[in-house]
Amino acid sequence: PPSAVTLNNELEVQIAEAFCIFDTHGDKYIDTRNVGNVLRFLGCVPTEKEVQDVIKVTESIDYPGEAHLSKFVAHVSLLLMDRQMEPASSDKILEAFEILDPENKKYLTKEYFGKLTSEEGEPFSMEELEAMWPVAIDPITGHIPFTFYINQLKHKATVYEVADVVKEELAQAEKEKGKKPAPTAL
Repeated sequence: PPSAVTLNNELEVQIAEAFCIFDTHGDKYIDTRNVGNVLRFLGCVPTEKEVQDVIKVTESIDYPGEAHLSKFVAHVSLLLMDRQMEPASSDKILEAFEILDPENKKYLTKEYFGKLTSEEGEPFSMEELEAMWPVAIDPITGHIPFTFYINQLKHKATVYEVADVVKEELAQAEKEKGKKPAPTAL
């Protein structure tokens, strides 16, 4: 049986739970092609380079193409406590959408949004767009009501909030360690 992995705090538990969704064999390994999916499931917004960097650090030496849970949890915990791959705040996202919506209609058309996301920045693939449309488009109007989604984001706790708490707890524990009297040498 695969050896146990010790999870030390809520952040590690959340990372492990996301990892295990993609651990199809239950052996504490995932295909490295799923690393980006695990990060996005956690609420991270990694660039392709950041995904590759995580793969480089967490890929198994014994099983190339596989990432192991313990390496993944340890590395990703540090990245999250350092606020790496953090999504923009809901206010920043709203600002961006308002720039794309100069007439203040509070929605974008599928055509316009599709053009933007496939031609600007890090472009979406056709598969990514096809996966997004059923979730993004209002079935009645056929538009993307961005203010609705941004309001939902405002009320969602993030893994980064958990990371902040854990970082604070670790810093506190480190301080406590320093207060203990030094062992007396005889």
